[in-house]
Order: sequence, then structure tokens, then C-alpha cells
Amino acid sequence: MCPPRYVMLKAPCNVRSNWQIRCVTSIQSQPKDNNKLSIAYQPTIWDYDFIESLCCGYVDDTFRTRAKELTEDVRVLLNKKGEPLAQLKLIDLLQRLGLGHLFDKEMDQILKSVYNYRNSDKWMKDDLYATALHFRLLRQHGYMLSQDVFSGFLGEKGKFMESLCGDIMGMLSLYEASYLGAEGESILDEARNFTKRHLEDIKDSNVEAQAVNHSLEVPLHWRMVRPETRWYIDAYQRHEDMDPIILELAKLDFNMVQTVHQKDLGDASRWWRNLCLAPKLSFARDRLVESFLWSMGVTYEPQYERNRNWLTKVMNFVIILDDIYDVYGSLEELELFTDAVQRWDIVAMKELPNYMKISFLALFNSINEMAYDILKEKGWDVLPYLRKTWEDFIKAMLVEAKWYQTRTTPSTEEYLKNGWVSSSGTVVLVHAFFATGQEITKEVLECLGSNPDLIFGPSMIFRLSNDLATSSAELERGDVSSSIQCYMNENKVSEQVARQYIRGKIMETWKVMNKSITNSPFSRKFVEFCLNLARTSLCVYQYGDGLGAESKKSKDHVLSLIVKPIKIGSSAL
Repeated sequence: MCPPRYVMLKAPCNVRSNWQIRCVTSIQSQPKDNNKLSIAYQPTIWDYDFIESLCCGYVDDTFRTRAKELTEDVRVLLNKKGEPLAQLKLIDLLQRLGLGHLFDKEMDQILKSVYNYRNSDKWMKDDLYATALHFRLLRQHGYMLSQDVFSGFLGEKGKFMESLCGDIMGMLSLYEASYLGAEGESILDEARNFTKRHLEDIKDSNVEAQAVNHSLEVPLHWRMVRPETRWYIDAYQRHEDMDPIILELAKLDFNMVQTVHQKDLGDASRWWRNLCLAPKLSFARDRLVESFLWSMGVTYEPQYERNRNWLTKVMNFVIILDDIYDVYGSLEELELFTDAVQRWDIVAMKELPNYMKISFLALFNSINEMAYDILKEKGWDVLPYLRKTWEDFIKAMLVEAKWYQTRTTPSTEEYLKNGWVSSSGTVVLVHAFFATGQEITKEVLECLGSNPDLIFGPSMIFRLSNDLATSSAELERGDVSSSIQCYMNENKVSEQVARQYIRGKIMETWKVMNKSITNSPFSRKFVEFCLNLARTSLCVYQYGDGLGAESKKSKDHVLSLIVKPIKIGSSAL
């Protein structure tokens, strides 16, 4: 008997909609092969009738008109000539409040101007906060600013001066900037260690201390965008210098974008139910809502509806195939399925068992339909690229299945060489690239096929964060080796030591990605999508397996980001 599952009851379609929970029980099918794992996954906690009924009400012309008025008011502030620091602070504020997508052009122009006239930087002299903010924002937007901008804050021995410790916001700004460092940038490594050591001593409960504690938990550069927006809107309204116009726009925009997400999720739910895979594959996880959360994490902006549509489908298939390879299929069946994906031919289905036939055909039809859409709109045949990424993913999954069947624990290097592919990060990002509708050129396609650092990095972080969240449970049930088990076995160390090593690998991988931001052939928007995959991975797995076992944290994310709008004025939920 599985643990109880919680089902959301259908709620009225308005801003004040209430929700309830009821409890039911369910029995999960066990694997048919005695040599495979015996895992009873928790059924989904979400009722799809409820999901398809969601409508927070921010679709009225009244809201659109008010949002347009507020947007123009803020645009006037952005275009107003002023001190560079004031402009940078406003850009940072708008980005953290989730309003960056409304002012992309204006922000790009300001940052370009600040970068071009960076030699006239007297406004930053001896101002740690200004220098660090300037560095972080420019690096985030692809400008390779030198770490030497911080050399003026170093003492004779090359260490940051202890006198800086009294400037809490300056220290916090430096701490956040240090996470934009690349390989070999020792000043930024020192900045991170210096600021972290001193910021951890802050024990007060004021607004500054809350901001410090929030950043120490996860730095801003590593945070999933949408939850950070939700958190910062709440934090900003407690600031003494809060601008009520900007705050109102942030709340209104959050709710209006949430309405788009609700529609997208409802469409995904109808697709998923019509596909009928969940009832026929009772051994596999039903994680439609969590898959949508992933897609929203990669591309939250309202105009990327197709991106969320594609990525939700991709993540659903990834989860199903992961359970087929890890939990249910025999090795002989898995080799047949791998061959079918490599051939990408319906004829190859003939030798497959029924549960694999329906899985393969659903994948085959869905991916071909995506490729057809791009061929119809752009004239490019992208099917070879989509096929290749699925083929690589499936082959990596087969390698792991063989390791399990033969009770082989590979070296850490061998595991990670395969594991970054089996994470499915490449599958997600290749589909995200074509779904975005950006210009397709031969040069970009060649780069896409070579798995550059911007694709490798997020895929590796996906793998490492997954291993950190799930390795303890895998150790208990004898699952396929993770990077932690491999490192423990190879170096004869404790799990704690292995975990510390993996966290270090995550930091190293971020440094590689940070460097690739500034020399990428891809559009800045796609670069952001790549970083967002890494951020979403860290968020979903921050408190455990937020995908395999739907936790309270994952449920809270869905409720706060998709279900419940932000209260504006006297309105109530």
C-alpha cells in the first residue's frame, strides 16, 4: 500500500478561489522483472480537473490597461538621465521583481552605455556596493568586465581589507558578484570566501539581515527566477525606499503572467490526459505538474508559450523513459527500445512489448510534430537534431542500466562522462533552442551539435544536483550508482566527504558557464534559458527529490507560482 496522495479539488474560476485537499489511497504496480528495483512511486498529488479549472482572473482589460499605464511610468524612470549607480540599482530592482521582460531594450541600452564609458567610473571610487553591482550586472548581460575592478579594495597582501566588514550591503553586493566568477579568477574566489565568512556572523532580524540570510542560502545568480521574484516582491514591500508604482506593477505583472502559466498548464494537462500514458504505465511516475514547473523555470516569460508546451512534453517523456530504464524494463527489452529510438522507425516497434510500443509511438509522434512545426514556419528540418539528442539520452540510460544489471560501480569520471548526458539536460536545451523561434544559422547549428559549455554545464549541474538529492535513498535500495557512491567507492571516503566533493564540482561547473556567457554564438535569451535550467535543477532538488516524491516544498512552489495570485490592495485570494 502506497502512502496517501492528496488531490486538489476543483475551485471556482476567480481571484478569490479557495482550494481544499482530500486524501485517497492507491496501490502501485510493482516491476515485473525480479532482477529490477521494487519501487512504488507516489501517485500524483494533483487532480487534473482542478488544474484545468485554474483561472486567477487577471485577464480583464482593466488589468491590462492599468499594467500598461504603470509600465509607461516605470519606462520614464528608466529613460531619465541620471547617475549610473541609480540606473543600475533600478535595473537590478526591476530584474529581481520579475519585470525585466518588460524593459529588455531599455536595460540593454543603459548597460551598453555604462560599459562603453566604464573608464569614467569615478562614481564607483571607494564604493564597494556600486563596484560589485556594476560588475555583476554587466557580467550577467555578457560583458566580460575584469575582476581587477576590485583590486582597489585589496590590502598589501592581496586580501580584502577588514575595514569593509562594516558595510553590510557592500559586502552582500560583493558576495553576489563573486558568483559570476570564471575559472582562474582568484580575486573573486577570495571575495566569496571573505564575504561569506563575515556575513555568516550577522544575527539580526532586520531587512538587511534577512537579505543576507537569503543570499547565503543560495546566491542570486543560482536562484530559479520565478520563486525568487515571488520572494522579492514580499521583501521589497518592507523596504523603506519602496516605490509604490514599481511594487504595484510587479504584483500585477506577476498575476498576469501567472494567468498565462495557468492556461499553459491547463493545455498541457489536456494533452497529457488525451495521451493516456499514465494509466497504461502504472509503474511510471505521473509528474505533469512538476514537468510544467521545470519548463516554467527555463522560460517563464509569457511570450514563450510554445517553449513551455514543448519542454513540458519533453520532461514527461524523460520521466517515463527514466522509469522504464531504471525500474521496469529488462535488459533485453531496453536494448530493443534503444535500437528503435536510434532507427526512429515505426517498423522497429514490431519487436517491442506493448508498454514500450505505446511509449515509443507517443514519443515518435510528439517529436515529429515539433519538427514539422519548425519546418512549416522556418523551412529548417530540425528533426535530425531532435532525434540525435533523444538517441544520446537513451544510449546513456542504457549504459546505466547495464551498470546496474552487472553490479558495476564505475569511476567518478566515467560516471559523470555518461551522467551529464543521462541527466536529459541536452534534450531539454536542444528543444528549447528550436522552440524559441530565434534565427537559425549553420554556425549556430554546428555549435548546438557540439554540446558547448552552455549546454554541457547546465546538464552537469542537473546531474549533480539530482545525485545530491537522491543518493541516500538510492544507497538504501541498491539503485544505480550515483556520483556520490562512485566517489565514495573510488576514494574510500564517507558520504559527507563525497557530498562536499560534488558541491565543489557544481561550483566549478558554474565558473565554466560564467565564462561562456561572454563568448557565445547564441542569443542572450537562449543563454539565459541555459542558465535557467541549472537554476531550476538546484531549486527542485534543494530539499530532496522534488520530482520522484512530490514534497511539501514542490507543492508550495506550485501553489505560490501557479495557483495563488499575489494579493493586491484590498483584494483577497
